[in-house]
Amino acid sequence: MRPPFHLAFPVDDLEAARQFYGGLLGCREGRSSDRWIDFDLHGHQIVAHLAPRDSARAHNPVDGHDVPVPHFGLVLDPAAWRDLADRLRAGGAEFVIEPHTRFAGQAGEQSTFFLYDPSGNALEFKAFADPAQLFATDRSGQ
Repeated sequence: MRPPFHLAFPVDDLEAARQFYGGLLGCREGRSSDRWIDFDLHGHQIVAHLAPRDSARAHNPVDGHDVPVPHFGLVLDPAAWRDLADRLRAGGAEFVIEPHTRFAGQAGEQSTFFLYDPSGNALEFKAFADPAQLFATDRSGQ
């Protein structure tokens, strides 16, 4: 088992974060205060901290899309990825980059989508056609 990661990130509205991460994404809530909330993101601890919004957003071109930087997210199995994309669509989420497959037929072929949380933090969720290619660098998967 891999150790869980911990990520703390700024939000400008804790209740909106609670609705997005707890309600829409389905993350179980852990400890909280009037300044922060712990969430269980598939076994990883993410913590929304009340802080002013940073208006600076950068993007990098990846496979024809402007990928928001910074961002965080999860690598899911394909069925869980489809279920989450469907749940987000049904919940009215707006995608920054719509669910699609990139690098088709290449090492690292993956399905991915991006969205912002209510405080402007970018999230990416992806699923690999072959999970063994998570760190592949060429067509042979090595």
